[in-house]
Amino acid sequence: MNTNPKVSKTILDNGIRIVTMTMPHVRSVSMGVWVHVGARDETDAESGLSHFIEHMIFKGTARRSAFQIAKEFDAIGGQTNAFTSMEHTCYHARVLDIHLETMVDILSDIFLNSVFDEREVARERPVIFQEIGMVEDSPEEWVHAKISPAFWGSHALGRSILGTPENIQGFDSRAIRNFFKSRYRPDRIVISAAGNLRHDRLVGLLTPVFSSIAAGNGLMDRCSPTDAGGVTCRHRDLEQTHFCLAMRGVSVTDERRFAASLFNTVLGGNMSSRLFQTIREERGLAYSIYSFLTSYADAGMLGIYSAVTPKDAGACIRLIMDQVRQLRQEPVEKAVLDDAKAFIKGNLLMAEESPENQMVRLAQNEFYFGRHIPMQRVIDRIDTVAAADFLDLTDGLWNDGHVALTILGPGVEKDDFSEAMAL
Repeated sequence: MNTNPKVSKTILDNGIRIVTMTMPHVRSVSMGVWVHVGARDETDAESGLSHFIEHMIFKGTARRSAFQIAKEFDAIGGQTNAFTSMEHTCYHARVLDIHLETMVDILSDIFLNSVFDEREVARERPVIFQEIGMVEDSPEEWVHAKISPAFWGSHALGRSILGTPENIQGFDSRAIRNFFKSRYRPDRIVISAAGNLRHDRLVGLLTPVFSSIAAGNGLMDRCSPTDAGGVTCRHRDLEQTHFCLAMRGVSVTDERRFAASLFNTVLGGNMSSRLFQTIREERGLAYSIYSFLTSYADAGMLGIYSAVTPKDAGACIRLIMDQVRQLRQEPVEKAVLDDAKAFIKGNLLMAEESPENQMVRLAQNEFYFGRHIPMQRVIDRIDTVAAADFLDLTDGLWNDGHVALTILGPGVEKDDFSEAMAL
């Protein structure tokens, strides 16, 4: 059996890009219709529209009702969903390879022919209000949501993808149609698919329907952010104090991204990381502690989350910052760096076995680099990272000592934590 994946790309006359990876050893196909438009591309008055459209796409077309869309996917055992990020919106599905044509027909129909009926808009508003409420009800999600405005300030990256309740209440079908028509242009659309498929067959299915979209005027300009910073506190009667720290990170295309990924792994990316071992295993201060990277086209953030007994919050933050400072000042041991490399490479290679992961990676590489980047090239770059690269990375990112903090719990005061955050 041939198990070598093959990547192909076709650009339609109107600018829509179709990228595929043939994986003949699997039985399924994952496909995503991606738009290079996200929450950061909205004005303040439009904030939440990209996410609202994501919901409304599944609410009916000229050919299908919302129920029929759901029923037809269920009838073929398919899985379908959508998501909105700061920079993209994606409508995706996964089916058995024998149902490729049906999946293409449904996804094409909802993407090109959604009616955005006013009655469905009214029915969907309370659903989005509930989604906003879920963030408020979850302490962990709340501190994650609030770290963006704490770190990015008034920039669009600091806004919630969900929008504000006031905006959601004011959006109607006309506003949704206008935003869709102006932003969902061919040069911003990538259709990616991975699995047991033939590229030429998929192109043959997609071309007649997606060629009907008139060419657009190119991508909109994006304003790059500057870091804001500060402490955001909210009192809430909880058993734990939840907090999220943020420091400057790297962009998706930054050459330092390989060092940053390894730094994140060593700091708090797995169970052998310094934060997990120090905070949980040695001190027993927290059940959950981890670090994470958030990267965009032109900026990035390194975040750290934990939840502790309220009286231990200040001590925990000081211990976290001690570990960060140590990694800034002392070269990491070769054995630790090698373990981090093995961890990342293992995760990347295992993810390659998933058509859904490959579908996502195809689209993201196309958006950010304009081409497919073989996994072996990524592995090779990870292997070249040395301990000195950690020191160079942190010197370049954190010379100004810029840190942001969001904290939620009983009796929290901003002044209690400012000193503990010092880099």
